Amino acid sequence: MPLHSYLFVPGDRPERFSKALATAAHQVVIDLEDAVAPEGKIQAREGLSKWLRDGLPDIDKERVVIRVNAYGTPWHEDDVKMLRESSVTRIMVPKAEAASELADIASRCGKAVSLIALIESVAGVVEMRAIAHEKAVSRLAFGSFDYCVDAGVEDSGRELDYVRSQFVIESRYAGLAAPVDGVTLSIDDADLIAADAASGRRFGFGAKLCIHPKQVEAVNRGFAPSDADFAWAERVLAKLAENPRGAIAVDGKLVDKPIVDKAKRIIASFTR
Repeated sequence: MPLHSYLFVPGDRPERFSKALATAAHQVVIDLEDAVAPEGKIQAREGLSKWLRDGLPDIDKERVVIRVNAYGTPWHEDDVKMLRESSVTRIMVPKAEAASELADIASRCGKAVSLIALIESVAGVVEMRAIAHEKAVSRLAFGSFDYCVDAGVEDSGRELDYVRSQFVIESRYAGLAAPVDGVTLSIDDADLIAADAASGRRFGFGAKLCIHPKQVEAVNRGFAPSDADFAWAERVLAKLAENPRGAIAVDGKLVDKPIVDKAKRIIASFTR
């Protein structure tokens, strides 16, 4: 199943972990980094370790991602050690800026892990190609607001078009899943959330970070093919079946191999 929504939940609120898993979020990101104050990080890690051992149902293990503290911080090594001893294999690495750091994290986990490289700085963008080609990395994610602060960019719209294109290009070049777009700060504006999701999808992103359960439905809907998309794809493949070797047209437009490939992707990803 395509993974379109990544819902953050604070790592020091274990009573919310199961509630987050009860939502329609495709992935639940338990956050030991920004969501936890420095003085609470050790306790949060200990509480998460206990929940992973005693409270996480086997059926949900593939839906859980842990965002560790950034490489080089006082809490990072113990976060990775905790994950090494757990059954979780999906890790979000914040402030990803060097492929060598990601490789080191993967090696210290002592098992096959899937790293989501959260790129949030100019340095990370500059090193994006190497990061995307690190073998433990499965996906890139855009920490758009942190990036804006670091780069001195004053808005997160068209000002980020160049950087967004880099995420899409480097993900495709490395053979990764389409990247994960940054958060929308509004929680209650469903129209804005849907518009941001639609914009991300048009740009070539395949998912979006969510900061509240209210955002999940709009994000899932925004990245999934619509009924109209599915109907169009069915028409394309039906025409192709009728004439597999000749030129075909659908809705008055010529159809070539890239269009057929797009139709096949839509059919494969569509969930009713």
